[in-house]
Amino acid sequence: MRRELRYAASGLRPRAITRLLAWSVLETLPTALFGLLVARAVDDGFLAGRPWTGAAWLGGLLLAAAVGAVGSRQVYAGLGALVEPFRDRLVRLVIGRAVGAAVAGRPEAGALSLLTRQVEIARDAYAGAVLSIRGCLVATVGVTIGLLALDGRLALLVLPLFGLGLLAFACTLGYAADRQREAAVADAALTDRVGEVVRAVRDLAACGGEAHGASLAARPIEAQAAAERALARAAALRSVCFAIGGWLPLLAILAAAPALTDSGVSAGAITGALFYVLTGLQPALTALVSGLGGSGLRLYVALSRILSREPVTSARGAKPASIGEGSVLSARGLTFAYGPHAAPAVRDLDVAVMDGDHLAVIGPSGIGKSTLAALLCGTLRPDAGTVAYGGADAAGLSARELARRRVLIPQEAYVFTGTVRANLAYLRRDADDAAVLASAEAVGALALVDRLCGLDAEVDPGRLSAGERQLVALARAHLSPAPIAILDEATSHLDPAAERRAEAAFRARGALVVIAHRPGSALRAERIMVMDGQSALVGDRESLREASELFREFLAHWGEEPVQIQPAS
Repeated sequence: MRRELRYAASGLRPRAITRLLAWSVLETLPTALFGLLVARAVDDGFLAGRPWTGAAWLGGLLLAAAVGAVGSRQVYAGLGALVEPFRDRLVRLVIGRAVGAAVAGRPEAGALSLLTRQVEIARDAYAGAVLSIRGCLVATVGVTIGLLALDGRLALLVLPLFGLGLLAFACTLGYAADRQREAAVADAALTDRVGEVVRAVRDLAACGGEAHGASLAARPIEAQAAAERALARAAALRSVCFAIGGWLPLLAILAAAPALTDSGVSAGAITGALFYVLTGLQPALTALVSGLGGSGLRLYVALSRILSREPVTSARGAKPASIGEGSVLSARGLTFAYGPHAAPAVRDLDVAVMDGDHLAVIGPSGIGKSTLAALLCGTLRPDAGTVAYGGADAAGLSARELARRRVLIPQEAYVFTGTVRANLAYLRRDADDAAVLASAEAVGALALVDRLCGLDAEVDPGRLSAGERQLVALARAHLSPAPIAILDEATSHLDPAAERRAEAAFRARGALVVIAHRPGSALRAERIMVMDGQSALVGDRESLREASELFREFLAHWGEEPVQIQPAS
C-alpha cells in the first residue's frame, strides 16, 4: 500500500493545493460561525427574553452560508487542477510503457484496458479521496476555531476525542485494503472451482460422487465466506472509529455540562459546542470514512493494477524461462499471434525441458498457456523463434517424427468407434496386451477397461463421460513411445486423486509438462512457469513466491497445500 500512497501523494501540486486551501477558507466560514451564532442566539436572544435578537443572530447563518457556497464553487473548480494532472501522469505511464514494450518487440497485453478503464477509475477515485480528506480538514479547522472562540475548555473536551477517532480510522485503512483484495481473490477462486464442478457434473452423477463434488467446492466457499466476514469486520471497525470520533465528544459535552455551567460556561456556548459536533465534526467524519472506505479503496486497487504492470524482476533462483544444454525440448524466442493485427499470445519466450523434468505452466485464463502447449508440440508454427527436440528443429520434422518425440493430451479427449485395444494402442500399434493393460493401470483406467468388458469390446464414444474419455486418452498417451508428455488440462474432468495418479504415471515415464488448472497440479511440479502476459518466470515454489507477484496472488487464493506423492516406480 505504501507504493500506491507514495504515487498518489507525488502528484499533489503545491500551487493547486494552495489555491484549493485558499478557497476552502471561505467554505469554512459557515462551519466556523455556526456554533458561535447559535450560542449568541441562545445567550443574548432567547434566554435573555429577546427572541428577535436571537432570530437575527440565526439569520447571520444565511449570510455565512452564501459566502461558503461561493467558496465551495471555487473549490470544485480548482479540483480539476489536482485531478487532471494526476490522470495525465497515469496516461503517460501506461502509454509510455506500452510503446516501449512494443518497440522492444514485446507488446503489452491489456494496455488498452488499463488506459480506458483503470486510469478513469483511478481518476474518479482520486477526486473522491481528495474531496473527502479536504472536507474533513476544512470542517476540523472551522470547528476548532469556533470552539476556541466559545471556550477553550470545550475544545479540550471535543478535539482530542475526535482526533482519536481519526487516528483509529487511519490505522484500519491498511487492514481494510487487504481484506478488499482478499475478497476479490476469494471470489475469483470460487468462480473457478464451481466452474470445474459444473463441467464434471455428469461424471459426478454417474459415479454417485455428488458429495465429493460438494466437498470440492466447500473449501473455496468457506474461503469466500471468511473473506466476506473479514470485510464485515473492517466495516465494523469503521463504525467503532466513527463512534469514538463522532459520538464520544457529544457524550463528553453532555456529561461535563453541569461542571461547565458551574465554572462559568454559558448554556449557549454548550449548545453551540453540541451543534459543532452534530453539524460539523460528525458529517466530516462520515464523509471521510465513507470516502476513503469507498473511493480510497478503489484508488488503491486501480493504482495497484496499473503500477504492478512494471516488468517482473527475478530473485533468488527464479529466472526468466530459458533454454539449457541437454534439454529434450527447448524453445528460443517463441512468438505467436492469432492474426497480423492481434497482440501476441506468446512473445519472445525461451524455455527448456530436461529429461525427467516435471514442469507446470500457470497463469490467468487466456494468457496463452494452451497456445504455448500447441507451439511446443508443433501443432502450431511460431511467427518467430524455434522449437527443438534434442538437437532437431521441430519445423523440419514430419508428423510421424513429431509423434515419436512428444505426445499432447488436450482437455477434450478424442475417442473413436472401435475396440478398446484400438483406442489405447493407437499411438503404438505393436504394443502387446500386457503393455496396453499396464498403461491403463498406471493412469487409473483399468477399472474402465474392465467395465467395458476388456480390450476386445467395442467402444461407443457417445456413451462415455468426459472423465472416461480423458482416461482413455491418458492411457493411450502413456503407451506412446514419445518421451515427452504435455498435458493441456487433460485431467480437468477427473477428481484430484485420479489426477495425482495420472501425473505420477507420466512423471515416471519421462519429461512431463502440465498446463495446470488446479493448485495441486501446479504445486506438485518440481518447477513452475508463471505466465503473466509480459514475461515467463520459472523456478520452484519458494523462489517464485519472492519473484512473482502473480504467483503470490495464486498462492493466496488457492489456500491449500497439495499432498505430495512419489512417482510410480
